[in-house]
Amino acid sequence: MDLRQHLPSVRPEEVAQRLFHGRGHCFPGLETLTLDYLPPALLLTQFGPLTASQQHDLQDQLNQWWLDVAGTSPTLVWQNRSVSPARTELLSGTLPSPHWVSEGGLEYEITLMKGQNHGLFLDMAEGRQWVREHSDGKRVLNLFAYTCGFSVAARAGGADSVVNLDMSAPSLSQGKRNHARNGLGEGVRYLAHDLFKTFGKLRKLGPYDLVVVDPPSFQQGSFIATKDYPRLLRRLAALMAPEAEALLCLNAPELSLAFLQDQVAEFAPELHFVERLNNPASFPEQNPDKGLKVLRYRRVND
Repeated sequence: MDLRQHLPSVRPEEVAQRLFHGRGHCFPGLETLTLDYLPPALLLTQFGPLTASQQHDLQDQLNQWWLDVAGTSPTLVWQNRSVSPARTELLSGTLPSPHWVSEGGLEYEITLMKGQNHGLFLDMAEGRQWVREHSDGKRVLNLFAYTCGFSVAARAGGADSVVNLDMSAPSLSQGKRNHARNGLGEGVRYLAHDLFKTFGKLRKLGPYDLVVVDPPSFQQGSFIATKDYPRLLRRLAALMAPEAEALLCLNAPELSLAFLQDQVAEFAPELHFVERLNNPASFPEQNPDKGLKVLRYRRVND
């Protein structure tokens, strides 16, 4: 497994970024691997089984590559997501606590050694940038807010207000720290509620000029895309101001772009498709239909 040939020949910029994306099936033999740089740490994630020999070889490759480009040994974290629950191990170096990383001049807290997800989804970088560029003066609703990355971007872009909703109170607490770190805590609400029990409150706080919908694709007890996206879409337009926009996101390789578009056409006909946002170039996909899908819609009153 020759990973080194696909890595940069110079030290990466000190920002959060994906360095290698094998899951897009563009690199034969490396489909189960991703490598992220979350300064000062390299995070190698395996999504399929590896032999002990392959693991040692990959670790040696990364040690040598980092020595070549940075002149030192790496801080290397290895996460095995081929088992449940995922196992994470710090193989070398030390991690800062708290651990902050930068994206687009904004800082976000991450937690590499806690849980499967770390606090910032790197494939959504273009979505956060788009929100930052289109939030000035707007009232924003951020559904499935997680650690509030979209909210931080919206406030950085001049949003008048943001309402963040997520069932996880700890995630929202991390989101509060993200806002405070960037000096963007004013005008932000955090609701640790079940979306489907909170539409009444959301309507009272609205209407909204921009709604971001970034749910998990399959999370028992929270959201199952095939069942719950239609439930959400039926009520989405009622939360939106005239000519408001929505970013509808879907990260499920088994569900196509057409699936989401068909759901919107059937259950939210007031929303008209505008465009699909590009994913970061560092996330190449042999079949774009299997990658992250971020669709921009506008509410149109016919």
